[in-house]
Amino acid sequence: MSYVKSLVIVGGGTAGWMTAASLAQHFRGTNLSISLIESPEIDTVGVGEATTPTIRNFYKSLGMNDEQVLTATNGTCKLGIKFDGWLNESSSFIHPFGSFGQDLKNVNFIHYWLKAKSLGSQTKFDEYSLGCMLAHNNKFSQPIPNPQSSLAVFDWALHLDAKLFANHLKEYAIERDVKHHSDTIEHVGLKKDSGYIDSLTLASGKTITADFFIDCSGFRSVLIGKALGVPYIDWSELLLCDSAYFAPSASTKPTPPYTQVTARTAGWQWRIPLQHRTGNGYVYSSKFIDDETAKTELLANLEDVMDEPKFIRFTPGRREKSWYKNCVAIGLSSGFLEPLESTSIALIETAIERVKQLFPTNGFDPYIIDEYNEVSALEYERVRDFIILHYKLNQRKDSEFWSKCRAMDIPDTLDKKINLYKHRGYFLRYRWEMFHPASWQAIYSGFNLYPKSYDLSVDSLPNDYLTTSLNAMKESVTNFVTNAKDHDDFLRTYKRDKT
Repeated sequence: MSYVKSLVIVGGGTAGWMTAASLAQHFRGTNLSISLIESPEIDTVGVGEATTPTIRNFYKSLGMNDEQVLTATNGTCKLGIKFDGWLNESSSFIHPFGSFGQDLKNVNFIHYWLKAKSLGSQTKFDEYSLGCMLAHNNKFSQPIPNPQSSLAVFDWALHLDAKLFANHLKEYAIERDVKHHSDTIEHVGLKKDSGYIDSLTLASGKTITADFFIDCSGFRSVLIGKALGVPYIDWSELLLCDSAYFAPSASTKPTPPYTQVTARTAGWQWRIPLQHRTGNGYVYSSKFIDDETAKTELLANLEDVMDEPKFIRFTPGRREKSWYKNCVAIGLSSGFLEPLESTSIALIETAIERVKQLFPTNGFDPYIIDEYNEVSALEYERVRDFIILHYKLNQRKDSEFWSKCRAMDIPDTLDKKINLYKHRGYFLRYRWEMFHPASWQAIYSGFNLYPKSYDLSVDSLPNDYLTTSLNAMKESVTNFVTNAKDHDDFLRTYKRDKT
């Protein structure tokens, strides 16, 4: 049985061109024909401008380096996410791309910190995180290759202009023989015997046929939703936000090396710094605030707005099946879980990797399709639980929205995670989790959720030794931060340092 020989991607934007570029590189030198149909009437939704560190692995697999992508996208560096006002109106913490302190004897650092705290230590938990302290001080440095201490381990991602990133990948894909059709799909033809997609009729009169189709058409879900009728699983009872206004504003200095998300009346506001502008938006629940008031609240918290705010309404959830018959959905057509932890682009990356690993034969083996769908569903559910955590742990008393988030029922999978951590400091890991224990630790500590007691084995260390060791860890982090460049200096000199 032979592999499919022709593939059509429907939709450009971030999802479409990431898919096209990656598959063109992966299958280069084979007889696979790849085409992409992009409607000139549809603009890219510029929401997903913040990424996770896996984006750097993605573009490096294409032969691109950090400098090239930062330059091409007017990008900046991202060490994590700063949460303002989420625990209560005056709180602030950072979720870094890195760990806290040093583990010992297979016991998480949190237990040693709890013991030190019981002995009178006043050092905050995030002071043992290099990622946090660099971000707090607007500093940035490339991670040290093969660091001698886990204290020096941290990672970084990018803030980027989504349109510029898509255009950069578009050029790359077309250079690698991806056929680009700037046209609008008017009809999707299905085979009468199997219900598989057979052809796409375009506004220009062209008819495009293929063996395999990838739906990157965003919320419109032209193939998997409209043509194939795959149902959408609605999670709006778990994730209350369903709307967003977003608008660019002028860039400011100093440029923070983190995404800022600030709790608002009925949701939260993002701030994403780029070299040429700042991306802003208000994600909110239309059940708790009307659209006009939300727009007014966004604008009241912005300066130097460059354009009229744009609006989107969305339903948090996922497609019942991401792969159905001879069509795979990638990106927003597969599901959407609000941009709180910058997961949209990361979910595109993992979907592309699954397509490579499970690339179909002409028979479209059901075992392959079932595996793809199982992994995709689990991944979305794991990310869903992580996002719910941010709302569930809040202690705000200022609005009905935050009270509802705190009181609502949560999935059993999340409830079990929280309670195992609370009662034993145990990090439960499920299959196909995108976020590692360090990320869960960052959110737990940011919301002042700590284990009820520390691990008994910590008492085997003399108190003086424990105190001296933690002081040395803090000093090590402080010294690294002191010697690091300001983020703006790094961005200015990065290209010169590389040449």
